[in-house]
Amino acid sequence: MFSEWNSFIPMARLLYSLLFYCLTPLILLKLWMRGRQSPEYRRRWGERFGFVRRLSGERPIWIHAVSFGETMAIIPLVEKLLAEHPQIPVFITSMTPTGSARVQTHFGDRVGHAYCPYDLPCALARFHRRIRPRSCVIVETELWPNLIHSCAKRGVPVLVTNARLSARSAAGYQRFRWLTRPMLREVSRLAVQNREDAERFIALGLAPDILQVTGSIKFDIAAPEGVAAEAAKLRAAWGIERPVIIAASTHDDEESQLLDLYRNLQSRYHQLVLILVPRHPERFAMIYDQSVKAGFRTCRRSVSPLPAADCEVYLGDTMGELMMLYSAADIAFVGGSLIERGGHNPLEPAMLGKPVLMGPHVYNFHQIVNTMEQELALQVVTGAEALQQVIAELLDHPEQARAMGIRGRACIESNRGALDKQLALVKQLAGLDE
Repeated sequence: MFSEWNSFIPMARLLYSLLFYCLTPLILLKLWMRGRQSPEYRRRWGERFGFVRRLSGERPIWIHAVSFGETMAIIPLVEKLLAEHPQIPVFITSMTPTGSARVQTHFGDRVGHAYCPYDLPCALARFHRRIRPRSCVIVETELWPNLIHSCAKRGVPVLVTNARLSARSAAGYQRFRWLTRPMLREVSRLAVQNREDAERFIALGLAPDILQVTGSIKFDIAAPEGVAAEAAKLRAAWGIERPVIIAASTHDDEESQLLDLYRNLQSRYHQLVLILVPRHPERFAMIYDQSVKAGFRTCRRSVSPLPAADCEVYLGDTMGELMMLYSAADIAFVGGSLIERGGHNPLEPAMLGKPVLMGPHVYNFHQIVNTMEQELALQVVTGAEALQQVIAELLDHPEQARAMGIRGRACIESNRGALDKQLALVKQLAGLDE
């Protein structure tokens, strides 16, 4: 029976690979269509098939951070790695233009960078020949069968770091357990954020002895230098006495709800400012038009770094400035949570001492949200109407808002430490712990 299962594994991966090859034209068509709003999706396609610049010298540590959020999470770890082992190159791959832009903006030429090759055997073989990684670090749960197998067959250890696995994602992996189980057997180490997610990985077939619960490195964040000073300039431009709320990392169907909510609040809080930061850059122009058509005096960060004093809606349409915009606000709503997207990172505004609100859909950050709720540092609301009521309560009682922000900072401080644990695993697998 065991030998029959072993013989099935290569066949399962072969069928998966054939399906991926067949779907590749549709994937490229989708990229092209997305490029109508964000031209970066139409560039550098060769990298997605492994055509990257060949590296010479020391073999690099390959870090795969799929998008903007994962890139932000891994920055402190990479900075420590570069500081402690400057002779070892780091090569970071992304899948999205926003993730790519963040790598290039933050690190410049201190790291190598490219889009990650698609999960095709030929593309991955080409990538390995040109990069020759000494180890592979996958951030969170970007698990691809051929990517992990390509490392295993070449003796490249794979660490999945800061891993999380929601119940929904676990159910999805379970449906394809004929691919999931053999893939997890080829992972060298897995650093998971909490015990609940650890149990889900084990249920999928991960060997318990390669798993370590380290906590989330997202608690080890720090505000970029100059954030407070830039935020103060914004507040001065609006008028320091004006209350400010921010709705960040918002998605389609959320902005319309938030603009309606803002209109309702304005009838009572006439000087209220709304900072609106859509998650995806290709939607910036559309949301600006939506806000203008709704009758709001709307300013764009990219056009008006210092807004007019009568600005009502300030559109954060630049990259890498979210922390500064959080710092300029009094109350923070974290998007992707009024709709079923699973929510985004609530720790950034909490670290800045802001009271944090989220909608009911928070499964991407379930454990972090639970931790913050228990510390009374975050409030989950049932929908837009409830969100409006809570914002009004915090505006009426600023001392409650301040206390909530203080608890958020304390929550982050008490949960720090995952960064050093995960850095130790990265160095161990790369052979740097001697």
